[in-house]
Amino acid sequence: MCRLFGLSSSPLRTYATFWLLDAPDSLSAQSHREPDGTGLGYFARDGAPEVHKAPIAAYEDRVFAQEARQVESATFLAHIRYASTGGLDVRNTHPFEQEGRLFAHNGVIEGLDELDRHLGADRSLVRGDTDSERFFALVTRETAAHGGDVSAGIVAAARWTAENLPLYALNIILVTAGGLWALRYPATHELYVLQRPAGGHHGSRHLDHSGRHGRLRVRSAGLGDRPAVVVASEPMDENPHWRLMEPGELLHVDHHLQTTSRLALPDPPVHPLTLADLRPTAAASQRPG
Repeated sequence: MCRLFGLSSSPLRTYATFWLLDAPDSLSAQSHREPDGTGLGYFARDGAPEVHKAPIAAYEDRVFAQEARQVESATFLAHIRYASTGGLDVRNTHPFEQEGRLFAHNGVIEGLDELDRHLGADRSLVRGDTDSERFFALVTRETAAHGGDVSAGIVAAARWTAENLPLYALNIILVTAGGLWALRYPATHELYVLQRPAGGHHGSRHLDHSGRHGRLRVRSAGLGDRPAVVVASEPMDENPHWRLMEPGELLHVDHHLQTTSRLALPDPPVHPLTLADLRPTAAASQRPG
């Protein structure tokens, strides 16, 4: 199953170190199927998005994913991909960038011909083959149609998808230079949020998060004395305040680290999919690690 990780310390920029695949591998870790891609997105001081990503198709790409990458930003987005749609190509590796926003997705959307027809000319925003990037293009279009309101754009895109396309899961994180949005829909996969005070649960520790399954690790000394909000596919430390988002919940963290959430999609998909409905490769990508 793909792994999502988003972090905001906005408006303060902070340094964080990412290992997209923990190294060295244990024998237990080696027994798991290798991921199909890893990616890390963040923003430069001038607000320009930066994306570093690679498909895990060769030794050199694995080294890329295991090397420590120290970057500075107010928001971060990391993704470990298990492919459901689209081959092993950097074009199909998350996160994706459109109009200064970064986006990553865990789940499966089918009916892509219908989605392409609905996108029309906006299909030109899509460079790869994935359902994820197509959905992002729909979010981008709906955001523009709603006067730049990203929350409204996400909800409009998700509602159209839930009403018109076969859908297994639509867990997403979207970040800008100062904001973060997360949607869990429906209840298929988990997505957690942690509103972390300075120093964490104990009030005196730097951030040191490590995923149990995705092997993503994140450290930040700067978050020993400043707050942050973290969204992830699984609780990544012992903090008891990780909260499982509700199915259909949209979370927004603004540029002052103020967090709001609402039940944006209360109804289930009109055309829900199960694992048994998916193609074998897609089903394999959605099973827990």
